[in-house]
Order: sequence, then C-alpha cells, then structure tokens
Amino acid sequence: MIFEHVENYGHEQVVFCHNKDAGLKAIIAIHNTVLGPALGGLRMWPYKTEQDALNDVLRLSRGMTYKNAVAGLNIGGGKAVIIGDPSKDKSEALFRAFGKFVDSLSGRYITAEDVGIDVNDMEYVYRETEYVTGVHQVHGGSGDPSPFTAYGTLQGLMATLNRKFGDEEVGRRSYAVQGLGHVGMEFVKLLKERGAKIFVTDINKNLVEEAVDEYGAEAVSPDEIYDVNCDVYSPCALGGTVNEQTLPRLKAKIICGAANNQLANNAIGDEVTKRGILYAPDYAVNAGGVMNVSLEIDGYNRERAMRMMRTIYHNLGRIYEISDRDGIPTYLAADRLAEERITAIGKLKLPMGRTAPRFLGRMRGH
Repeated sequence: MIFEHVENYGHEQVVFCHNKDAGLKAIIAIHNTVLGPALGGLRMWPYKTEQDALNDVLRLSRGMTYKNAVAGLNIGGGKAVIIGDPSKDKSEALFRAFGKFVDSLSGRYITAEDVGIDVNDMEYVYRETEYVTGVHQVHGGSGDPSPFTAYGTLQGLMATLNRKFGDEEVGRRSYAVQGLGHVGMEFVKLLKERGAKIFVTDINKNLVEEAVDEYGAEAVSPDEIYDVNCDVYSPCALGGTVNEQTLPRLKAKIICGAANNQLANNAIGDEVTKRGILYAPDYAVNAGGVMNVSLEIDGYNRERAMRMMRTIYHNLGRIYEISDRDGIPTYLAADRLAEERITAIGKLKLPMGRTAPRFLGRMRGH
C-alpha cells in the first residue's frame, strides 16, 4: 500500500530514517527534482500514527514542488518529518542522527526549519551535513525567515488589491488578520506602516495585546474574526480556516494571507470563486521564506533577498492572467503555472543527478 500511496502523489523517493539509540523516527519525502534539489522544511510533531506522518510528509513535499516552481526558483520540492513531541523529545543526538540521513542523500534533499523546529535544532543538523538552510548568520546563513515571508505576503496583497480594486493602496483597505505568530505580527506591522485599519485575533492573548498596543489594531475573539466587516481576510496561522462553516460568514472581498493550505478543499476554492471573492493562492503568496533561504545555496545576500520578494507581485499577476485565460479558479491557475514551468524546464534537463548545491559563503564552525 505504501508504494501505491507514493505513486498517487507522484514522488521520486521516500526515505524512512530510524536510529534506535537516538530515538529517531523520521521520513524524508523527495517529490520532484526536475528544477533542482528538493528543498523543504523539517517538521517535528507527535503524530498519532506512522501513517499520519507519512500522509503529512507526502502532502507537504508535493506542496513544496508547486511553491518553489511558482516562485521561479531552481529547486524542487521535498519535506521531512520527525515523529516526536518537540516539547520533550528533542536532543543533540536526535538531530545529528537526522543530519546523517540528510547527508547520505548527497544534496538531493536540502532541509530547513518548520513547525516544532528552531535555529538551535538546525545547528545540530548542520554539524552532520552541509545540506541545511536557515542556519544562523554566523555561518553565512539567513536567520529568521519571518520578515521575508511577511514582506512577500505584502507584495502578493498589493498585486491582489490591484486586481480586485484597480489600485495598490494598502492603507485604503481594512484587514482581518488571523494569527499573530512571527509572520502574522510582522505582517500587521507592515499594514500599520501603510495606514491600514486592522482587526486581529490569536489564541495567545499576549500577542493580541501587543498588536493592539504597538500597532493600533482592534482585537476580536478567534471565532468573531470571520464576521468582521473588512476588505481582506488574512489567515496567518492554521490551515483550513476557509471551510464550509466559515465561508458563508466572510464579508471580505479578498482572501490573502501567509498561512499554508488556507482552503479546506477544492470544492471550497470553487465556492470562493462563485461568491466573487478573489483568493490569492497561499503558496504563491507565502513563498518569501523559501525564496530567502534558497539564496544560501549560492551565497546569501539580504539585498538580493528583498529584491526577490518583489517577484511575488508579478507571480500573482501571472496566476490571475492564467485564471482569466483558462476560465479556472485561482487555486487551479497557480497549480497550472507551476506545472507549465516544470514541464518546460523538464524538457531542457533530466531529473536531479549528481550535481550538488554549492553553498558558497558558508563558514563552518561548531
């Protein structure tokens, strides 16, 4: 059943990693390397079953292929998960054991931070392999990707405002921002700098108070965020918040935020279009983080990263053009843009072979 499952998603390689002494149970999924080595984060989560972990890593790695392709990057899609509780199961041995498995793939997969993982964990992985992004700046890395993800989200928002309203005036609109983590709070800051009216919510009341005090936002409860009379609904935390229960309540004319997998399913995506709401496909909007860390491969430069974020504006414009051209919802248009690029480049070269990424400008040090 595993091979059938993998075939359905179209993966090239799935690696099961086990080290009894370190307590490591991990899965690395390489979905597609036509555009280059597979880049995608490492997630640590207490999955209830090993099947749940496999389902998650297959879904996420496929998503990275599409995200990286639409972003115009010369990298493919991959992802890794460690089965465990990040609050109590972390250890140096665990992450170094994982690093050895990454290294054994000789650059076909490059890892990075994701849910349950921080830069300190990446330091241990980095001791065993070069194929890590998001390492600390002291090593020539890019550090925290949150500001870049938020700035990229702003670029996607401006393109979407222009599409819907004919202007890019962020400050003329109102926003319901759901989730005030690193990216969400940074996004609120960017909206405030442009004079926008902002409604915010988060399960962490301290973060809500910070947004109110620092950025003049108006607080609403987690459930009330769907009922806010605003122009833009911006999910910046959990996925699936646009669903059968919430969509009828939304008053926004645009859905544009930094969260992954915002639509509960494709049927919801179709219904969003029918209701006249413009959906900015999440993986095109939130690509700033992966764009940023991808630059570590050739030698990181912050100015170049900021320039690259601005391409998100143009990527959204192309998605909306395809939506018009083919008469399809925007979520399908984003997939089509990714598939067209992979097909075109795939005709130029074979899947990822022996050429390993370069990682110029790196400084080793333990």
